[in-house]
Amino acid sequence: MARASSLLSIVICHLSLLSLVEQVTGFNPRCSPFPCGSLGNISFPFSSRTHPECGLIMVDDCDKSIGQKIRLGKDSPSFYISNIKQDHTLELHEPEGGFEHIKNHTCGSFKNFTFPSSPFYSFEISSNLTMLNCLPATDNLAECFKICKGYSHSVFSFNQPIDVLPSLAAHCSVIHPQVTQTQKRVLLSNIHTGGFFLQVNVTTECKDCYYSGGQCRSDSNGNFKCSGAKTGNAKGQILIIAVGAITMTGIGILIILALCFKKRLSSDNSTVFWKKKCKDYRNIEAFLRNYGSLAPKRYNYSDIKRMTNSFKHKLGEGGFGGVYKGKLLDGRNVAVKVLNGLKGNGEDFINEVASIGRTSHVNIVGLFGYCFESQGRALIYEFVPNGSLEKFIYEKYSTNKQLKWDKLYQIALSIARGLEYLHRGCSTRILHFDIKPHNILLDEDFCPKISDFGLAKICPRKESIVSMTGARGTVGYIAPELFCRHFGEVSHKSDVYSYGMMVLEMVGGRKNVDDGVCRTSEIYFPYWVYERLELDEELELQGIENEEDNECVRKMIIVSLWCIQTSPSSRPAMSRVVEMLEGSLDSFQFPPKPFISSPRSEAVDSVTSQIF
Repeated sequence: MARASSLLSIVICHLSLLSLVEQVTGFNPRCSPFPCGSLGNISFPFSSRTHPECGLIMVDDCDKSIGQKIRLGKDSPSFYISNIKQDHTLELHEPEGGFEHIKNHTCGSFKNFTFPSSPFYSFEISSNLTMLNCLPATDNLAECFKICKGYSHSVFSFNQPIDVLPSLAAHCSVIHPQVTQTQKRVLLSNIHTGGFFLQVNVTTECKDCYYSGGQCRSDSNGNFKCSGAKTGNAKGQILIIAVGAITMTGIGILIILALCFKKRLSSDNSTVFWKKKCKDYRNIEAFLRNYGSLAPKRYNYSDIKRMTNSFKHKLGEGGFGGVYKGKLLDGRNVAVKVLNGLKGNGEDFINEVASIGRTSHVNIVGLFGYCFESQGRALIYEFVPNGSLEKFIYEKYSTNKQLKWDKLYQIALSIARGLEYLHRGCSTRILHFDIKPHNILLDEDFCPKISDFGLAKICPRKESIVSMTGARGTVGYIAPELFCRHFGEVSHKSDVYSYGMMVLEMVGGRKNVDDGVCRTSEIYFPYWVYERLELDEELELQGIENEEDNECVRKMIIVSLWCIQTSPSSRPAMSRVVEMLEGSLDSFQFPPKPFISSPRSEAVDSVTSQIF
């Protein structure tokens, strides 16, 4: 308790000192950091239309969620701002209309512009582009390097250092796009080829003026002057208070470190935990490096915040974290899964990147990129607007959203094709191990896409059996061999079992085990529907309007009953499942009863205990 009181006193004292510094330095409340769209909060030396008095350089469209722009001079185009760093470095992208000229290899509209001369600040550009100006025009260099056509000279650009460029023609000279002085001129073709960084360097006099409560002005001769600054020995007061604040902060940090060190020494488990975390992060970084060009695009955490508008639109929540709607710079909508942390040794993160990153199939959700930084970890998927399948198959959820039988049949067939691709269509075999309605997403045309590969296993294509230390998946869809090896080896047939249980729920419009039904004989749906088919009785399912619907339903049921056979060797491969669904019902063999024993009807516990 005494430690907590001491720490609280230090914090309060430090905050009081900082508050006093703010009073002495004359900060105007109107000039505190203000919001500016996707850039977050910005402050001096930048201003906006609503805060023109708070800075020197105007940022346009702060009232919009994205697309903030800046104009660097009177003859300058407007550049898009994607980020503002703490050192006042702007990350800028192509000016309006500029991209089309590069894409079409035309330079007719390129022109120079001059950075404005100001007594308050200067600009510094850093770029890794190397430009070559060849007179006359030459075709000696590769076409992919050429920017402009139809001129008496050619301009080439490279993203490599000059010492690794191909041999230059004798009539080519190097254009250096580095600009460090205010009045240097910049060719727009240097900038149109991609993003560049522009650092704003405010003069010491202007910063002192602003932090003294004044505003930077210029006299009639263009010389600097400070208007409205507080007078007196403010700098001396600031220095004394700053030294005091730093001293108190240092003492507080030392106390906190001492307490943490003591606590850490008292717990060996804590040491092991942190070492394990560091090792897990290193392992994931090593995996990402080894994956190389096969990995999806890597994003910074600032990119994730920008594309989700600071996580404004939440789509859902799971055990892993939240899913947010976002938008890429090219306008595509995405779903961003933000992970709470690493599960186990980070296997779930690696599984997602390694498995989906290898796939390209209409029935597999697309992975556009990922983020792996200390601030956070995220996965960027294609946006699937209709959400998960479970919203459309369970009667208590779907109300007026019930799908027709032909649509349910097409969904079941498409999921089977997606699983067949995972098992046979990739260079390696991918076992999903968590097939269920929640992990099947539907696009605007109700085309299903298999998602959530956090439990997936990757194995050589020719190998079918995999070794596992424990069960994985969701209760109700897990194959019996995942619980007990007595039933058989774990293989791709485990996904077949999960698929069969899921399709039976699509047919029944309910969970396979449901104690809310009127008759106890219906508690376990697979058993009930098997008895109906065996006795050739009516299925009593809603929405069957004609013989085509009846055939679709019977196909789905019989295929599913084959898929949930207790022994993995009795289940068909997914390729055979596709053949059966596409084939004629007359060619079907009726499956054996897929249960170890018939469940008793007295209680749900007795039903669930005898499923496997």
